[in-house]
Amino acid sequence: MKHFINLKDIPSEDLRKILLDAKKRKKLRQKLNTLQVDKGAPLKGKILIQMFEKASLRTRMSFYLAIKQLGGGTLTLRSNEMHLGQGGESIADTAKILTTYGDGFMLRTDSDKKIHDFKKYINIPIINGLSPFSHPTQVLSDIFTVEEIKKKPISKLKICWIGDSNNVLNSLIAASVKFSFKLNIGCPKRFEPSREIKNWVKKNNKKIYIYNDPKKAVINADVIFSDKVISLNDKVNKKTKIKQFKKFSINKKLVSYAKKNFVFLHCLPRGNEVSDEIFLGKNSHVWLQASNRVHVQKSILLYCFGKLR
Repeated sequence: MKHFINLKDIPSEDLRKILLDAKKRKKLRQKLNTLQVDKGAPLKGKILIQMFEKASLRTRMSFYLAIKQLGGGTLTLRSNEMHLGQGGESIADTAKILTTYGDGFMLRTDSDKKIHDFKKYINIPIINGLSPFSHPTQVLSDIFTVEEIKKKPISKLKICWIGDSNNVLNSLIAASVKFSFKLNIGCPKRFEPSREIKNWVKKNNKKIYIYNDPKKAVINADVIFSDKVISLNDKVNKKTKIKQFKKFSINKKLVSYAKKNFVFLHCLPRGNEVSDEIFLGKNSHVWLQASNRVHVQKSILLYCFGKLR
């Protein structure tokens, strides 16, 4: 049994196997309809329990299709419909019930501690569908998309992130260590990655490059990543934060410092951090990025269920 909680805890060779499997599966689905099952129905008879404590569109839909296309089924729960550590039922007890009824558990949560508490007591694989610290399924799928477009390993590309230091960036930093690619980060001084993350990168004999000037971060970039500056549960003065990120807006002037054939990716939903000209322009591949999540999450499920070929 294998969990998929944080990219930094998964061996590089396993992450590469997931991507290779996803590539094969996407190719084999070219002539299949949305709900047609993959050949061999590798997860026939399996059920994935999904629980959402935070709003979700892409994660919810992509995991639903992923398990269905593998021949399994899904049950979606909302935390406000359960006891979940309240009303006398502990997380340990909830985990035992989930183990009894399900074969896998995908949790999108507002608490990293909750994921690790479940891990202690559950006897089925856990997948992190998003937590405050990381968003591993999103970033692994993004790497798949980058390599599909550029037709080369991400290790041969210069990757740039413009924006806040959030859960997506944390996972992108972990990926830069696992896949050995150069990562430039452009953000205001007070919004840099935490010391804990910087120390982890150093401990793994790698380096990330942080710039408080977005132009320096973007120079010669092959790929520009971004995310919404103000997230749903951001507990900050929003007006002040938006002002601090003003010069980090991704617009025609800023991307002129990147390579001409740069790729723009955004995990959505978007805000004012990127202009329509860039988001909807020829270098943007955000819709492919979103649709690819189904293929990669199928391979993540197979990895967790011990059926990755």
